[in-house]
Amino acid sequence: MDPCSPAAFEAKYAAEPDPWRFTTSPYELGRYHSILELLSRDHYQSGYEPACSLGVLTARLAPRCDRLLAVDVAPTAVAVARRRCQDLPNTRVEIGSVAEPRREVFDLIVFSELGYYFSRETLTRVLRGVLSSLAAGGELVACHWTGESEDHVLAGAEVHDEIARQPELDQCGAKECDGFILDSWQRR
Repeated sequence: MDPCSPAAFEAKYAAEPDPWRFTTSPYELGRYHSILELLSRDHYQSGYEPACSLGVLTARLAPRCDRLLAVDVAPTAVAVARRRCQDLPNTRVEIGSVAEPRREVFDLIVFSELGYYFSRETLTRVLRGVLSSLAAGGELVACHWTGESEDHVLAGAEVHDEIARQPELDQCGAKECDGFILDSWQRR
């Protein structure tokens, strides 16, 4: 089985309810805090969080958005995220992939911990689709671990370099963090 396939992610969640310790790890909880601190606005009309996993960051993003769409490829993770966000009427959690084009337009997209699962060519295609859903003046926030994993195709820095090459984006924020890269861009 391809370690980056939807089936592989579903198998991880089926075997271990929180395989990356998103709900308990000081590193992960600190990462969520740093993402929220980097956001350039207090409030967004519409947010999109692909690869939302168990919805821990989703629940923290929800108060900052009028509407928030969170998706993940693993049905088990989506079920947990839906329960976590059930009292957040502005939040939808769906089974889906960042590789699937969205018809909606968002003024915030949080692209976190997923870019390194793609080849450079696939990442470029995924970014084109993501950016087609980002409103003019909208913000793309990216956060990726700087460590190595056998199932990562690219390094976190390579993902951020590819995002920075997108011609319609201007970098508007960056935060130095221990163990991860955190940057934000605004669409022209």
